[in-house]
Amino acid sequence: MGIVSWIVLGLLAGAIAKFLLPGRDPGGLVGTTLIGIAGSFVGGWLSAKFLHRPIAHHFFDAATWIAAVAGALVLLIIYRLLFGNSRD
Repeated sequence: MGIVSWIVLGLLAGAIAKFLLPGRDPGGLVGTTLIGIAGSFVGGWLSAKFLHRPIAHHFFDAATWIAAVAGALVLLIIYRLLFGNSRD
């Protein structure tokens, strides 16, 4: 997959993570989108590095999507823990 595919995957993974973890985010839509993109990179890298799962070369691979959404969820939770009270 190319960089554009990872960005699109990250956008979708961020939207899915936001759907699974609703609530107000400190960064709003832009912050959630960037977290989704970063989560897809982190999830894919961790999957390849520690689970010895090669990164798929096609866009519609279930394991790649699960890793991207899981990475986005983890980063969204960490982001909320660190900056969650900034909009009070």
